[in-house]
Amino acid sequence: MDAKELIKKVRKIEIKTRGLSNNVFAGEYHSAFKGRGMTFSEVREYQYGDDIRDIDWNVTARHNRPYVKVYEEERELTVMLLVDVSASRLFGAVGMEKREMIAEISATIAFSAIHNNDKVGVIFFSDKIEKFIPPKKGRKHILFIISQLLDFEPKSKGTDIATALTFFADALKKRCTTVLISDFIDAHDYARPLTIASGKHDMIAVQVYDKRDSQLPNVGLMRVSDLERGRECWIDTSDSATRQTYNKWWYDRQKKMLEVLGRNGVDVASISTDEDYVKSLMGLFKRRGVR
Repeated sequence: MDAKELIKKVRKIEIKTRGLSNNVFAGEYHSAFKGRGMTFSEVREYQYGDDIRDIDWNVTARHNRPYVKVYEEERELTVMLLVDVSASRLFGAVGMEKREMIAEISATIAFSAIHNNDKVGVIFFSDKIEKFIPPKKGRKHILFIISQLLDFEPKSKGTDIATALTFFADALKKRCTTVLISDFIDAHDYARPLTIASGKHDMIAVQVYDKRDSQLPNVGLMRVSDLERGRECWIDTSDSATRQTYNKWWYDRQKKMLEVLGRNGVDVASISTDEDYVKSLMGLFKRRGVR
């Protein structure tokens, strides 16, 4: 798209997602993504109910009355977005294109992060690493990320989540809060790389899919295309056995994905392109906040 159209789209997404992150997600984001630990803040006089293990005995001895140490969360985080830019993201039969929803979700999380003074970085991946944007702070940096989400043209069309996770685990040595955003239509096995990455970093996953990914409409003969492999064929969607086979393929894939993510303690939100992603993200954040 040309520069004028891109600026217009970036601005539109900024207005929508910045408002969401500041007014809706701010508290949930803070609760969902914890800091690196607790650091000493100050001392104050002992109050009924304080843990005696927090008593500062040196200050207590000087003042001849009990004082306790007060700690606060070390808040600043580094948030990494691992964003699938394979060709399947261009699909959009019901609702918006996956690419548009991925951009909005990424922008919402990014603005929530900078609202909490966190750094944000991005890894774009297909079946290889397409682009690495190192973590930084600030609105200008987030707007650059949004423009890339909307206008980036990957060199490859396929999907390999394992490659993205392996690169991420090697490139980011310091513990990060990580959001893996993909439709998870991937024929490769990413279980082991996920185990390694989730062991080093705090991870969540967001699946963005189209309802036509999960079920075929009954419309008779239909030509379908594989955007990642460039294959086309005709299928008879009026055949119930064909529709059932397709539904089973989707169900089995979803089951495997949820098992792999669950085994590694990775929370996931599955969001259809015709749904309100706000509700799903809020639910994901709240589940993490409760824990």
